[in-house]
Amino acid sequence: MTDIHYYFWMNSDWAYLGADRLEAIARRHGIGIQYRPVDLPSVYSRTGGVLLGQRAAERQAYRIAELKRWCRKLGIHVNLEPAYMCPDASLASCIVIAADRMGAEVYPLCKAILRAEWSEERDISSVETLHAILAEQQLDGSQLIALAQEPEIAQAYRRYTEEAIGHGVFGSPSYLYHGELFWGQDRLEMLEEAIVASR
Repeated sequence: MTDIHYYFWMNSDWAYLGADRLEAIARRHGIGIQYRPVDLPSVYSRTGGVLLGQRAAERQAYRIAELKRWCRKLGIHVNLEPAYMCPDASLASCIVIAADRMGAEVYPLCKAILRAEWSEERDISSVETLHAILAEQQLDGSQLIALAQEPEIAQAYRRYTEEAIGHGVFGSPSYLYHGELFWGQDRLEMLEEAIVASR
């Protein structure tokens, strides 16, 4: 059966909110998830997106209102203005790709990195922070960080970003299943409906 191709930014609060439900959907239906971290600023620059700090005050305020609603609905805590908000996510993204290449379980690692930014006031652009997160996940931080800095992993990160744009992705999180694109964790129910219908 076709896997879910999951395109997401390692700084995405919405990806954090949707992480558990995406994994639960995949488990319920016995399908895989292909984790594809992307460089969202690059995606935005090619698809008409606007970085958060450059958006109108009204749009920024509505984002906060929606985050509060979804946090209440899901029972998940998110710091609305974390101490280290949206730092450079390149190394974190490459670590996820490297972990996937090594056969490690990617879901808990992704969630731990997202939680570090959005709930724990940690800087996910810091090598020291990432090393600590890897240790907490019982992964070999030195090995993974070294692999993440190899040219082939950086190339994969760029390829996933290009692949995402090629599939029509313009925001995070986005889910591709049987050629159909779903944008946003609020479309996970529709993604599951598409999986059921495909059977």
